[in-house]
Amino acid sequence: MIPWEKLDTAKIPGSDEELRLMRRGREFSIKLGTNELMNNRLSGSEAALATLAAKQIEKVAKPAVLIGGLGMGFTLRAALAVLGAKAKVVVCELVPAVVTWARGPMAEVFGDSLDDARVSIRETDVGEIIRAKSSAFDAILLDVDNGPEGLTRKGNDALYSAGGLTAAKAALRPGGVLAVWSSGPNPAFTKRLARAGFDVNEVAVRATGRGGGARHVIWIAKKA
Repeated sequence: MIPWEKLDTAKIPGSDEELRLMRRGREFSIKLGTNELMNNRLSGSEAALATLAAKQIEKVAKPAVLIGGLGMGFTLRAALAVLGAKAKVVVCELVPAVVTWARGPMAEVFGDSLDDARVSIRETDVGEIIRAKSSAFDAILLDVDNGPEGLTRKGNDALYSAGGLTAAKAALRPGGVLAVWSSGPNPAFTKRLARAGFDVNEVAVRATGRGGGARHVIWIAKKA
């Protein structure tokens, strides 16, 4: 068995917590304490976040998409695979080191996705972009933290609060979709989405995307 090797660590802005980038052969893992946040062998549900959202806006000729959380790029690569050549994708990543890892030790995992002409990377809190925009996006995809209940940073909770959902709705164009990834169900969040005026569909997905792995949840919330 090949042992895990720690490649780097990174502080999370606004938190005392620290991310660790680990490698074992060609397998990568990003960990927080004893929790594994992501692994390049388990990408199915994060990819589904993009494909399910893209299905909702497939008739939009020039879709504008905002992705909260770069991570290992699963959602970004899936979005690029299904969106047309005229799409524009903005990816917000709060931890600058994650972008550095994507261009460095995990470059093989990311391929050419970060250099795609449709993509722009912003090293900032996705909430700031959401709050600053009005009717700017056809889809907002949030894979931030562990879902609606923050694990890595308490400030992430604001994204999923009533005020955060109101801001997200305002940042969407008519017919736009807010897609949210979570490690598990959250009935209170489902109700919060409905109270914010979204048409909500809760989808159960598996971590591997092939019927295996942990059960994750994606909310597809449509703006009228």
